[in-house]
Amino acid sequence: MGTDKADILALLRNSKDYVSGQQLCDRFGVSRTAVWKVINQLKEEGYQIESVTRKGYRLVECPEIFSEWEITSRLTTAWAGQKICYYEETGSTNIDAKRLAEEGALHGTTVVADKQSQGRGRRGRSWQSPSGSAVYMSIALKPDFAPDKASMLTLVMALSVVETITELTGLEAAIKWPNDIIVHGKKVCGILTEMSAEPDYIHYVVIGVGINVNNQTQDFEDEVRQIATSLKIEAGKTISRAAMVERVLFYFEKNYDTFVRKLDLSELQEVYQKYLINLNAEVKVLDPKGEYTGIARGINATGELLVEKEDGTIETVYAGEVSVRGLYGYV
Repeated sequence: MGTDKADILALLRNSKDYVSGQQLCDRFGVSRTAVWKVINQLKEEGYQIESVTRKGYRLVECPEIFSEWEITSRLTTAWAGQKICYYEETGSTNIDAKRLAEEGALHGTTVVADKQSQGRGRRGRSWQSPSGSAVYMSIALKPDFAPDKASMLTLVMALSVVETITELTGLEAAIKWPNDIIVHGKKVCGILTEMSAEPDYIHYVVIGVGINVNNQTQDFEDEVRQIATSLKIEAGKTISRAAMVERVLFYFEKNYDTFVRKLDLSELQEVYQKYLINLNAEVKVLDPKGEYTGIARGINATGELLVEKEDGTIETVYAGEVSVRGLYGYV
């Protein structure tokens, strides 16, 4: 009945008019009673559905509902998110996705949670995770390319998230290389990529995404408030989290399929650089071997940042080894 519920919801959402009970029975090969049960379940979950004799059913209002059905009913992808595992609360969607990948989950299986209790950022930093406000999602991938290509997937996801935010909010979102998403100078999204591999073979890659969607100012601790914000704070409106998950999966599938063609970022470079917040700006490179400043000149085809030093030489900066900051602060 799971898919029927998502399918019925999708049909109601996409229909401009009433959909008769008979149409739903014929379309999904189920009984009138089964349709009636699904409609009642949807009503209980908060969907406002009008039932009119001889006309059928009409979805009057779609509240901000975040559930497996709501996400699945919106999907248009071929493989990304075709299996959604939704949790009201979990420790970490990345840990869940890694477990599922080890158990043989399909390529593109996606874990989504309303709340995380053990979210992590880069270098093991904890990531604040209140319920009802953010998107926590992790996609499990089973690539058949060499492990040394996997780090580029982080940039593929960063591009997908920034495209999603731009489309759904109209905000000018940007990427702080390699994978922090910035709106009005503050971070709205973190991305964490993890891999299980042998020297020449990838078992799986899991990419975790945490987006501050409808968080309020008071959700952030004082020191975090200086560098973090949410889409709602910046756009002044509530954003559908289910729509955000659907669009991230849509753009990620498109960008991943482009990446896989040449196994580099050459075909995504131009659009990634369009969003790069430090492009042609002065940056500080925090290299353990010695800090230096230079002008960020974009990325190369494998995703490293090219930084032009004062003497005109170009340094290639590898993600994971060093941090890059704006000259006077975080960006």
